Amino acid sequence: MLVTQLPPLASNTEIRDDLVRLHAPHSGYLSELNMLFPKTEALPKLFGPAYAVCIVPAHDTISPKPSSHFAYAIPPDSICYISACCGGLMNTRAQKHCTLGFGLLGNRTSILGSGTFTRLYKLNVRVSYRTKELQEAQVEIRPKNMVLGDAYGVIAVPPKLAEECFRLCDARWNIDQATRECLAKGENICPSIQRF
Repeated sequence: MLVTQLPPLASNTEIRDDLVRLHAPHSGYLSELNMLFPKTEALPKLFGPAYAVCIVPAHDTISPKPSSHFAYAIPPDSICYISACCGGLMNTRAQKHCTLGFGLLGNRTSILGSGTFTRLYKLNVRVSYRTKELQEAQVEIRPKNMVLGDAYGVIAVPPKLAEECFRLCDARWNIDQATRECLAKGENICPSIQRF
């Protein structure tokens, strides 16, 4: 079953914690990806199926090329993951998208356009994301992974774990809410947590 809806009260932190419990490699965490546009925490969560775009160095003349630009191949409501960079023209377009409520996450910016040193290779394929915080461990982003991104970070949820992960997330949110209510009544945190 492909999960297409995020639990309404889920956060990156809760989902990441549940992916740890479910033994997802590196909890699906794509470190160092930050909200580039817009520069606000008010943007709603970005959530949808992954659509990965693989780029190779421009001097690679052996690898095949897709027949069309990736922007025309991305299905609606997808989260596009580009395994390279987003150049100036794309960023100009992204700024326009921000006025429509679209977000752009990345790990850094550059003044160089991507076309000078990279080119399109494959669409909607498995790619790896190198996570520096985890000694260069790699998190795989595969087609049908569900990607959740917001101002606080990005995680990729494997489809085989999504349903159980989101069920755990809902259950844990209910426990946290009950604990909050106990704390609001002045109860001690330790017994409250243990009770639930």
